[in-house]
Amino acid sequence: MDDSLYGSRDKRGQWTPNKRPSREPLFVWPAQPRKFLVWMFGFPGYLWPWNTVFIAISVVAWIYLTPSLEAMREFDIGWVAGILLRNAALAVLIYGGLHMLLYIQRRQDTNFKYNSKWPDTDNSIFLFGSQTAENVFWTMCSGVPVWTAYEVITWWMYANGYILQLDIQQHPVYFIGLLLIAPAWLKLQFYLVHRLIHMGPLYHIIHRVHHNNVNPGPWSGLSMHTFEHIIYFSGVLFYFVVPSHPMNVMFCLMIQALIPALGHLGFDKLVTEGDKHLDADGYYHYLHHRYFEVNYGDTLIPFDEWFGTSHDGSAEADEAMYRRMKAKNYKRGGSRA
Repeated sequence: MDDSLYGSRDKRGQWTPNKRPSREPLFVWPAQPRKFLVWMFGFPGYLWPWNTVFIAISVVAWIYLTPSLEAMREFDIGWVAGILLRNAALAVLIYGGLHMLLYIQRRQDTNFKYNSKWPDTDNSIFLFGSQTAENVFWTMCSGVPVWTAYEVITWWMYANGYILQLDIQQHPVYFIGLLLIAPAWLKLQFYLVHRLIHMGPLYHIIHRVHHNNVNPGPWSGLSMHTFEHIIYFSGVLFYFVVPSHPMNVMFCLMIQALIPALGHLGFDKLVTEGDKHLDADGYYHYLHHRYFEVNYGDTLIPFDEWFGTSHDGSAEADEAMYRRMKAKNYKRGGSRA
């Protein structure tokens, strides 16, 4: 599949898609009902394919791979270890599977790869000198345990009545509504905590680990300092105060745990066969890793447009970014030098 039909690569090896990121119809005014419905229910769109995939994973995980609430009323090494192993297996399957296809087997070579270079294998900035090895270490030894800890505590609280559990049969519309707003809630939560850890000492103490990945790959998605994992997965606390069903929580956790693999894929599209492909939709966040001071959030809720930190990959956006940085006497990890 020829990526030059969809974008262009400059002399430095940076590939830029022809279609630039833009805000989703949710926050377009005046409202465009038809465009909104196409975005909500069309392919690709808000529900299809990725959120539907995460819902399916959540259903399977809750029904077949999670103990009953009765069994989780008391902490026990057996069921806790079972959830940890399930989450580790999911991480290896999703993160490792995408890495295997794109970075080991190199099924697409560099087609649709934003940065034509491959991950560093001899760079002292990374643990063990290897970008991939460091990414796997932080994901599996910190990310998966923190994800599991949030999940275990949540199930224990449900089992003991500390969280009000929703009855799906009595409140089906409310249940579906919570499913639909979960991705939007997590985008909001992500922007707030992400903006926070870009400030001064918090960046240098916590977030720098993640930003070692200027040229990210799938394993980079959850490659974070443990403190950042604790903040990142805190989105699930929403359900501690809002009546919900455990499936709502499972969906929330699966999004937070697995979607970073897509957001940090390093490729704009996944080529399936012939001219068929799936959009990974990671260019907006890739620009954040490349330029650091832009795109703290997502196009779903256009905080970056509202606060002047949006970058769509164009030369005009470059000029605006450099003017802003010069005006602020910008220094990485702090507002002023």
